Amino acid sequence: MISIIIPAYNEEQQLPGLLRHLEATSSGYVTEILIVDGGSTDGTAEIVQKSSNAKYVSSAKGRAVQMNTGARNAKADILYFLHADSLPPQNFDSLIVNELRKGKKAGCFQMKFDKNHWWLNLMGQFTKVNHITCRGGDQSLFVEKCLFNEIGGFNESYKVYEDNEIIRRLYKKKQFTVIKSWITTSARLYETMGVWNTQWLFIEIYWKRRRGASPEELYSHYYKRLSS
Repeated sequence: MISIIIPAYNEEQQLPGLLRHLEATSSGYVTEILIVDGGSTDGTAEIVQKSSNAKYVSSAKGRAVQMNTGARNAKADILYFLHADSLPPQNFDSLIVNELRKGKKAGCFQMKFDKNHWWLNLMGQFTKVNHITCRGGDQSLFVEKCLFNEIGGFNESYKVYEDNEIIRRLYKKKQFTVIKSWITTSARLYETMGVWNTQWLFIEIYWKRRRGASPEELYSHYYKRLSS
């Protein structure tokens, strides 16, 4: 069975549609949906508390912290980390269970954006490739809970790039797979910053990490660019 863990901060616009989508597309393997809230100031908490298929979990702010909090509260043996603005494919839970049965203890889906732009479409095609350089948090992440605990969960010193950091450790375990079905994620950051500015920011973060930048340096650079 699967525990879905969704870190949230001011996601009142995204959550109603996501919860309806999860209910409509799951095939019976989902034990619980945990919305781990990092102190939202909008209606996020109220939406979850009124929902019949989600549980509200309060947490300190920070996606890595929130996802670890969700994992500690999860009841199932399979953890599925999902961003609030990403919609997994039909029967996503049975697709995940099938990979576990094949011996793959971690993985993600192929990803496409909800915006039709040639560059974003091309980036989506690269997510078919099972290589660390093609990974990102918007593709979601499933991992067997025992393996998650074995590697120490998310590194909470990372306020950005936390998904890529844990995925890199999972690749070292040689357990990672890419499910050949599409998850659809929002291009809202690309729409806010512009496609090329956003892509350049991600390239900068990637190379700074490759050259040994600390989590604090990555965070500082990321938010400096966001606010510029």
